[in-house]
Amino acid sequence: MLAIFNVAFPVFGLIFVGFFCRKRNILGPNASSELNRFVIFLGLPALLFESMSRLASVQALNLGYIAAFGLGMAGVFLLTLWIRLRSRAHFIDATIDALGAAYPNSGFLGIPLCLLTFGDQSMPPAVIGTLMTACLLFAVAIIMIESYRQAEKHLGRTLLKVGGSLLRNPVMLAPIFGALVAASGWQMPSGLRQLFQFLGAAAGPCALVSIGLFLAASKPQPEDARTVFLLVLCKLILQPLLTAWLAFKVFDMPPMWAWAALLLSALPIGNGPFMLAELFGREANTMSRSILISTLLSLMTVSIILAMIPAV
Repeated sequence: MLAIFNVAFPVFGLIFVGFFCRKRNILGPNASSELNRFVIFLGLPALLFESMSRLASVQALNLGYIAAFGLGMAGVFLLTLWIRLRSRAHFIDATIDALGAAYPNSGFLGIPLCLLTFGDQSMPPAVIGTLMTACLLFAVAIIMIESYRQAEKHLGRTLLKVGGSLLRNPVMLAPIFGALVAASGWQMPSGLRQLFQFLGAAAGPCALVSIGLFLAASKPQPEDARTVFLLVLCKLILQPLLTAWLAFKVFDMPPMWAWAALLLSALPIGNGPFMLAELFGREANTMSRSILISTLLSLMTVSIILAMIPAV
């Protein structure tokens, strides 16, 4: 239990620090958005770039892990989308809800938690999980929403516009450039690498504090309780169960990769779906409460998984 506490406490402790600082007005109402901007435009891209640049080759990628983690997300996404559409939810709302049910906080919580649990060897699965969540899954949701909105307009121009915005996303560009550096065999000067490492090291703590600030600013308002229950159930229970079955029973991978897939899949809902709801002017209270509840409950569910992890 002490080992579980040592792993979980720094992560959730930083969330509480942000929550406490906002409630006591130590940090102002804009602190969360400004910290998020730092993480999105500087910290996380630097971390992803530096991590990918250290990968020896594409052989560091584990296709079994990618399949297990990706199919786990896809299965939950499609199931939630079908359930929400069956309940006559608007297509855009159903897509955002489906994104939330399948969107683990792999970048903000997953990377520091994997590092604390498995050490530096867990960076490849943590980075790949973050890319699949923050880039691939997020991009699929945006394309679906934009395609629906532009159904009677020129779809080709819409897809080009969406694709262009995705290619300008620093979270997407950074690992691509990092992979190119790794493939080229170029060794970055130590000073330049240290710069990226400093920025990357700040991403995790700032992101965790930002989550606490966001949760403290979330005001209880009427929302669909059944939808909140559905999203939390799918995120914290269904996705880990599906991913565990795929990682341990269906696909072949090293134990550390399998446990990393399970741990990442069990994380609470990230900020992405909430940001998407606000971007498209949809009702965001349900998603904000889902993020809050899943984050609080994940302290118990993640701790259970940590207790199950053997020495890998």
